[in-house]
Amino acid sequence: MLEYVAIALMIVLATLVALIAIGMGNLFGPKKPSAEKSMPYESGMTPYGEGTRRMPVRFYLIAVLFILFDIEVVFFLPWAIVFRQLGLFGLIEMVIFIVILLVGFVYAWKKGALEWE
Repeated sequence: MLEYVAIALMIVLATLVALIAIGMGNLFGPKKPSAEKSMPYESGMTPYGEGTRRMPVRFYLIAVLFILFDIEVVFFLPWAIVFRQLGLFGLIEMVIFIVILLVGFVYAWKKGALEWE
């Protein structure tokens, strides 16, 4: 239990330092509000229209697929490190894993999920 005291003390100290820094900034920082300062910044241009707009789902779909396949590829590194210890069983398991990954990739490709318009 004594090991956790050091961790708890570090968390409390970090939180205290963060709160003090924020408080000092609010207390001593410049306070001259104006209409221009409260306006949203749009690369130096005056914003027009709504602040939110609809994004096509395709962007999110491609991002999620990229993350999914990227995370799956990360599993190759631990397998490659212990490849000799796993022997034939490890090789067969990785072939099955790659086949499942390829089936998912081909399915996404055939559905047009990877098309960028």
